[in-house]
Amino acid sequence: MSYLKIESIQKTYQNDKPAIVDFSLEIPKGQIISLIGESGSGKSTLLRIIAGLESKNSGEVFLGEEKILTPKEKLVPGYDEIQLVFQEYHLYPNSTVEENIGRPLIQYDKAYKKKRIDELLKLLGLDAFSTKLPRQLSGGQQQKVAIGRALSLEPQVILLDEPFSSLDTIQRRELIVELKTIFKQLEVTVIFVTHDLDDALQMTDSLVLMHKGKLLQKGSPESIFEKPKNLYAAKLFSHLNIVSEKPRTYIRPSDIQLFKSVGLAGKVLEKQYLVHYNQLNVRLENGAEWLVEDKKRMFELGEKVCLRWDEKKEISF
Repeated sequence: MSYLKIESIQKTYQNDKPAIVDFSLEIPKGQIISLIGESGSGKSTLLRIIAGLESKNSGEVFLGEEKILTPKEKLVPGYDEIQLVFQEYHLYPNSTVEENIGRPLIQYDKAYKKKRIDELLKLLGLDAFSTKLPRQLSGGQQQKVAIGRALSLEPQVILLDEPFSSLDTIQRRELIVELKTIFKQLEVTVIFVTHDLDDALQMTDSLVLMHKGKLLQKGSPESIFEKPKNLYAAKLFSHLNIVSEKPRTYIRPSDIQLFKSVGLAGKVLEKQYLVHYNQLNVRLENGAEWLVEDKKRMFELGEKVCLRWDEKKEISF
């Protein structure tokens, strides 16, 4: 049963440029989804509409049975039940960690406020930093403070707008794993917006692809990887090599097997060491250049390499 329901959202700016085009999505309570799309695809605009912070041309958003009103329809825009966390931390620089987290609770009962702040400090592993100022924290810790502030009001929905893009790889990976556990523990519904597929896959196994304001495809990573709806969806997962003998047909580097003497012949032009394999740039006899994965690290620059693959792995549009 859907809990957060987005129905036929349309958003057009003054220059008649469409930002969101007939976007509909239903999310069950407590589910975490990753919304993926390139810059300018309308992801951030959609989050602001869901949060009740941005007007739309048409369509509706419902949280349970409650209709989410736009700034034109509501005296004070936004909802305590839906919290939006931005890439920029937006912390108060001269307030401590506990003061930043408790800022939304300023008019609440003091005993409840202290209890809630203490709960979040422990939940987020920030107990030892409660009296620190934002500038004394790492980027990952600052983002946890921003998320703690969003959680202070006990929201039902958390919207994460590329919150980890300014962090290094190690910080980002560790924080995603930690927050995923926390969100599941709290049974909060989460939309995680990112342009990074690896981040999306670490956060959840439910993907929604957005392209030029439209919902392009949704489902598990496996289903989208195996049956992408178009070339854009397919390229999100990996590079594609064009099978020249077959129109609009492609094969992924990971699906190609390498041999010394049997298969489609080519020559290794470039070799790049990657963590799990050497990536080879191979020129085929017809002049085409393909990327392939040398998982056994067998081939060197200038060597002949032969390529084979299962035709069932080919992707056609």
